Amino acid sequence: MSESTEQWQPLADRVAANAKNFVEGVVTLAGGEGGDVAVPLLLLEVSQILLAGAQLGASADVILPTNWEPEVGEDPDLDALRAGLARRLAAWDEYAEVFDPYKDTSCLPFRISDDIAAVAADLIHGLKHYQAGRSLEALWWWQYSYFNHWGTHGGAALRALHAVVAHASLDVTEERTVQ
Repeated sequence: MSESTEQWQPLADRVAANAKNFVEGVVTLAGGEGGDVAVPLLLLEVSQILLAGAQLGASADVILPTNWEPEVGEDPDLDALRAGLARRLAAWDEYAEVFDPYKDTSCLPFRISDDIAAVAADLIHGLKHYQAGRSLEALWWWQYSYFNHWGTHGGAALRALHAVVAHASLDVTEERTVQ
């Protein structure tokens, strides 16, 4: 293991553990577990993986010694995950989001189920590097794709899930008082 890889290993181990927990958690929730608290549990899962992403964002750029990413195999088929989440989130899956508040301020339609599946796909890609003993490549991928893809989708899903949970807590019906 090179000196460069050794300095990054603790962060790679933490992100790998978070990525594995996120994927397992959302697969479980997509499969029907979690009952009435599926949305708050998804909020928790997304929040925790975005904390790992924030650690990547606060770190120096991960630089690979070569300009080549080893092959990790085919991308996973996450259609069952996406469909399971869409079923669980039927009433709340679709939402509107400003994709980039600095460059494109138009409101666009999104789906929480698509966002979570996109995050999972990027994390799984990095986990394949990590499990193959290529921690630096995994970390590079997670950091690059956090800035480029999964951080945006995770952040958007977080805001949508937070809104659902907040409305469930705060939107109370007015009681009529009889006079």
